[in-house]
Amino acid sequence: MEALRLIIGKVASGATLTREETAAAFDSMMSGDATPSQIGGLLMGMRVRGETIDEVTGAASAVQSRMPRLEAACDAVGITGTGDTAAYSLNVSTCASFIVAGAGIPVTKHVNCAASSASSAADVLTRLGVKVDLKPETIARCVQEADIGFLFASARYPAMQRIGQIRTALGTHTIFNLVELLCNPARLKRQIVGVFSPEWVKPLAYVLRNLGAESVWVVHGSDGLDELTLTGPTYVAVLEAGIVRTFEVTPEDAGLPRTRDGLESSDAEANAVALKNVLDGAPGRFRDAALLNAAAALVVAGRASTLREGVALGQESLDGGAASARLKRLIAVSNP
Repeated sequence: MEALRLIIGKVASGATLTREETAAAFDSMMSGDATPSQIGGLLMGMRVRGETIDEVTGAASAVQSRMPRLEAACDAVGITGTGDTAAYSLNVSTCASFIVAGAGIPVTKHVNCAASSASSAADVLTRLGVKVDLKPETIARCVQEADIGFLFASARYPAMQRIGQIRTALGTHTIFNLVELLCNPARLKRQIVGVFSPEWVKPLAYVLRNLGAESVWVVHGSDGLDELTLTGPTYVAVLEAGIVRTFEVTPEDAGLPRTRDGLESSDAEANAVALKNVLDGAPGRFRDAALLNAAAALVVAGRASTLREGVALGQESLDGGAASARLKRLIAVSNP
């Protein structure tokens, strides 16, 4: 406890923490040794000062070390985002996950209860018939048999539930908004990560490199979305062969039409219907947005060399029925 007090005092003075200090502090949070006041004070101190790459790395490593490991295929890819944007959009990354799985690349994805979106992936999946509150061994079987598995992040980790209550009371972004999307229990080497702010695009690529990732795109849409967008450019930091570089991509780069309209959503039931329609072949902006994000994931996975090639593979996944078949199989496997 004294060590944690010293760390909080250091943050309060405006100093930054080492990776090891941050890991020790977050281990105290996860173990239950830290009080709610200490947790809230540390999170807000870091938020006001601004978190560093080493601090996010240390926090993520501590949280991940307390999660049970999920065994998944070595070539599996993750598609995830913070979900903490001002936009209320359809569940694009969830739809993209089924497209990628239909293209033959296993997918593991974290899901959570709705935060700022009208309905979360967990809400939509439940309405589609997928059971999401599963034990790790069942999730692993979903990935093995259906090429796709969803991890209901808060259900299995009581410490995260307790910290979540404190975060809700704080009412603002904290380092946990970043840490959660980095801590996939499958320890994935290949990921698409969407963030709520452009300032975190490049730093998170370095954090993921520190955590052992090998092929990564960190993205933020120019319209504020935590995913690749159809309305304009998307800011990207890519990690390849240990090197981080940045660039922008547009819908036109993928051979897709740009649109001025967003993908506003209503509720989980409507979102579930919209997602199912896309998997069944329905055209429209939702399909295009899902194809764009699936294409990026296929590039990260090494299945496609360009976004245009990724879109073509995604279209085959949809139009040939493979993506829809993955949903049907996931429903069956997740409901033993």
